[in-house]
Amino acid sequence: MGLSVDLNADMGEGFGPWRMTDDAGLLEVVSSANIACGMHAGDWDTMAGAMAAAARRGVGIGAHPGFPDLQGFGRRRMHLPQASLANLVRYQLGAAQAMARAAGAEVAHLKLHGALANMASEDAEMARACYEAALSVAPEITIMVLAGTAQEAAVRALGCRAACEIFADRAYNEDATLVDRSLPGAVIHDPETAARRVLEMLKAGAIITAEGSHLPCRIDTVCLHGDSPEAVALARHLRGLLEGEGVTIARLEGRPL
Repeated sequence: MGLSVDLNADMGEGFGPWRMTDDAGLLEVVSSANIACGMHAGDWDTMAGAMAAAARRGVGIGAHPGFPDLQGFGRRRMHLPQASLANLVRYQLGAAQAMARAAGAEVAHLKLHGALANMASEDAEMARACYEAALSVAPEITIMVLAGTAQEAAVRALGCRAACEIFADRAYNEDATLVDRSLPGAVIHDPETAARRVLEMLKAGAIITAEGSHLPCRIDTVCLHGDSPEAVALARHLRGLLEGEGVTIARLEGRPL
C-alpha cells in the first residue's frame, strides 16, 4: 500500500500505587508514548518508570500536559488566563524533559490531554498559547495536533514541526472534533471495528465522521487510548491489521504543515 503511520498511546496515567493503563503491554505495540506530567495524572515515580520503559523499547517519548485536575482525570474544563496556561504547559514539559534525560532519552513531541486538548481544538488562540509556550522551552519539538481542528490551524500559523493525529477508538463530529464521551457511540470498544475504521481513514486520507462524511487531512499518527480494559487488545489488533495490509508502523517524525 505504501503508507506509513505512527501509533501513539497515552501512558504514565497513574498516581502512587494506582495504575490506569497497561503501559508495558502498550509499549510492545506503539511507536510513540505520550506520558502524563503530573497534573491530570502521573507523579515523579510513575513518570520516571514510564520514561525508562519507553526508552528501553526505543519508543518515541512525548510530554502529555493537562489541566491540574487529578480528581477529574483532566477531563473537566477549566478557564485560565493565557499567561498562566502558558506557564502550566512549560512547567509540565520541563518535568518531562528532566525525566526523559535521566532515562537517557529526549522528549520528541508534545500532545495536550483531555479537556485542555478539546478546548484547544475549538479555539486556535488558546492552542497557539499552549504551543508557543512549549516552543519557548523546546523550539524543535513536534506538536501533535488533532487533525482538521483549531489545533492544526495554530501549528500551521506557527510553522513549527507538527504531526496530525486521528483516533482509533473515538467517533468524530462534522467539524473534526471528538464526539463528547457522554454521548452514545463516542468511544469505540470493538477492536475489529476500530481497526477497520483506521484503515479506511488512512486509505481515504481523511477523517470519517459519525455521519459518514470525509474530511480530508494529513494523517501522521493514530492514537490508541490506554485507559480502557480493551486497550492492549485493540492496539495489537490494529497493528496486526495495518501491517497485514502493507502499512508501515514508524516512529513519529514531525514536519511543518
